[in-house]
Amino acid sequence: MGTDPRPVQPAAGPAAGLDADLPPLPAAMDGALVRFAQHLDAQRGHSAHTRRAYVADVTGLLRHAVRHGARTLEDVQLSLLRGWLAAQAQRGLARATLARRGAAARTFLRWAHRAGLTSSDQSVRLASPRVPRTLPTVLSADAAARLLDTARDDALAAEGDDRPAALRAWAAAELLYGSGIRVGELVAVDVDDVEVGERLVRVLGKGGKERVVPFGVPAARAVGAWLEHGRPALAVASTGPALLVGDRGGRWGQRQVREAVHRLAARAGVDDVAPHALRHSAATHLLQGGSDLRSVQEVLGHANLATTQRYTHVDAERLRAVYTQAFPRA
Repeated sequence: MGTDPRPVQPAAGPAAGLDADLPPLPAAMDGALVRFAQHLDAQRGHSAHTRRAYVADVTGLLRHAVRHGARTLEDVQLSLLRGWLAAQAQRGLARATLARRGAAARTFLRWAHRAGLTSSDQSVRLASPRVPRTLPTVLSADAAARLLDTARDDALAAEGDDRPAALRAWAAAELLYGSGIRVGELVAVDVDDVEVGERLVRVLGKGGKERVVPFGVPAARAVGAWLEHGRPALAVASTGPALLVGDRGGRWGQRQVREAVHRLAARAGVDDVAPHALRHSAATHLLQGGSDLRSVQEVLGHANLATTQRYTHVDAERLRAVYTQAFPRA
């Protein structure tokens, strides 16, 4: 599998199309933004989505700076940075969004200083709001089984034009839960990345890191049925190697996967969940089944063990709820 073939395109100016009613950035700022976008393109540690978000965030920062009298990057001082974040907080932006924009500003100004565009890095003392850690949504093992059984039953009962879509939804749901991969990883999988007989799938995760993840017998059955009876019905001459194919023959997208999972949850009568909840559920059920944290970390592709450890908190919360409900002296 390769990386995203659609890099950030800075040639026409990263600020193009943003705040079109405002005057253009000074040439020096716009040139720095172009160079910054090219710098992000060269870094394998950022996804295409992150690169685009960072360029958009920095464009917003520089627009704010120009509105407040800045003409060069040297004019972007700490007080201006704090005012930029404060103005967005007053508009009601979520803490997670503010934290990301603060991170984008620090990344940009650190790069600008190292590139010799500024005499100092004014972002060193810029603090971003702390994002509260929330426990992920997790289905119980029974609820997950009901959702997947519903997907299977729908696929086996479907006829005619409805059958390929039902087989695709079954394969997608089984792979999301059975391997714990991210929805973005799922839609990027090609046919050659899946070894149905060995029950392995190769995915490209965050930071461009490739990993091979196992999946179970139910997922192998779903993928096999999709490859035999579903994909051939939708594939066209221009389809390419994509495993999951949309109704028009192109690669299936993340939005379509989410819609399919929402429909399956409704039909199964379980809590409404997004595809990422199936990943969370798989991790939690692995730990509940006796898997160690390191193994779950490898399956999920987490860079830090601390990220995987939050699933132990999910299990602790579940136990606390059972204790409170059942124990007379809770």
